[in-house]
Amino acid sequence: MKRREFLRATGAVAAGGPFAAEAFVSAQTTARPAPARATPLPPARMKAGTQHGDSDAILRVLAGFGVNHICSRLPSAKFDAAWSVDALSRLKERVESFGIALDMVPLPLSSVDIGRSESPAVLMATADRDRQIDDICQMIRNCSRAGIPGVKYNLTFIGVPRTPATVGRGKARYSTFVYEGAAQTPPLTDAGRVDADLYWERITYFLDRVVPVAAEHKIRMGCHPQDPGMPPGKGWRGIETVLGSVAGLRRFLSIRENPYHGLNFCQGTVSEMLEKPGEQIYDVIREFGGRGKIFSVHFRNIAGGFLNFRETFIDDGDVDMLKAMRVYREIGFDGMMMPDHVPSIEGDTDQAQGFAFAFGYIKALIAAVSAES
Repeated sequence: MKRREFLRATGAVAAGGPFAAEAFVSAQTTARPAPARATPLPPARMKAGTQHGDSDAILRVLAGFGVNHICSRLPSAKFDAAWSVDALSRLKERVESFGIALDMVPLPLSSVDIGRSESPAVLMATADRDRQIDDICQMIRNCSRAGIPGVKYNLTFIGVPRTPATVGRGKARYSTFVYEGAAQTPPLTDAGRVDADLYWERITYFLDRVVPVAAEHKIRMGCHPQDPGMPPGKGWRGIETVLGSVAGLRRFLSIRENPYHGLNFCQGTVSEMLEKPGEQIYDVIREFGGRGKIFSVHFRNIAGGFLNFRETFIDDGDVDMLKAMRVYREIGFDGMMMPDHVPSIEGDTDQAQGFAFAFGYIKALIAAVSAES
C-alpha cells in the first residue's frame, strides 16, 4: 500500500466519519469482496460489545470507543443484595447513563476449575445443589424484573486449560494450548472422574430446573462452550468434556429445547474444536445462528486447530474474520460481538491496547459488511 493510502485509511479511522471502518478494513485485511447474491442480505444488526466490567472508568472508555453494549461483571458470587431487583435496576440505570445498554449479566457459574466455582454443587450434585439452582432461578427472575434481557454462564469442571504461551507477531505473547505432552496437574479435579453419561445427567438436571424459569421470564440464557475441546474418551483431568465439540453443543441445545436456551457463542472456542477452522467455522455459525441459538459472540481468532492452537490478534489467525462477520449478517444476528481474549503486549497494562485494537477492528468489520448490498 502507498503511504498516502495508508495515512488516508488510518486517519479516517481516527477521525471517525462514515467511511472510517471501510477504509480500515480495506487497509488491514486481504479478504476477497463479498460474492454477488441472488437475494439481498438482511440489514446488519450486530453490535460491538464487551464483558470488560462496569466501573465508571471502564464505561467512560467504552462510551468513547462507541462500544455501546456490555455484559457486566458478576454482581455477586452468591445470592445476596447485589442480586436484588433494586440493585440490578440501579446497575442498569448507571450503565445507561453512559449511553450504553446492559445486555447481559453473568451468573455465578464462571469458567473456572470446579474447586473455585461460585456454585460448585450444580455440577458436583452435592447437598447444596437444589439451593444453588433455586438461587440461580431467582437471579434470573430478578434480571427480568430489572429489565436485563440476558445472562451468560459456564458448565465446566476444568476451567480454561492452557499450556505455556508462545511468541507471536511483534513478540506479543499468544495464549496457547498443545494437548500432546501437556501436564494434567493435579490429575483429577475435586469431582474425581466424570464420564460423559454422568456429565450429561448433571447438565440435564440443571436445564430441567432453570430453562422453564428463563422462558417464563423471557431471559436468554447463553452457555459458553468448554474451552478448549478435548479428545473423546480421554478428556482432561478425569473429565469427559461433553460441551467441547460441535456435536456436544447440538445435544446440549436439544435438552429442554426453547427459544431462551442458547449459546454465548465463543467463535474462538468453537474454532478450537475444529480440525480446519479457517474452512469449517462459517457453517457452524450458520447452523447455530440459523436456529436462533447464538445469543452473543466472543469474536476472536486462532491459528491452528483441535488440540494445538494459539490465540492470535484478531487479524492474524486462520479464520477470515470479515467472512465470518458476513455470515453473522447473513443469519440476521443482532447481538454483541465481543473480544474476550487478546494477546499480551509488553508494556500494555491490563491488555488495554490489545482490546482497543480488537474493538476498532470489530467496529470496522461491522461497518464494512453494513455497507455491502
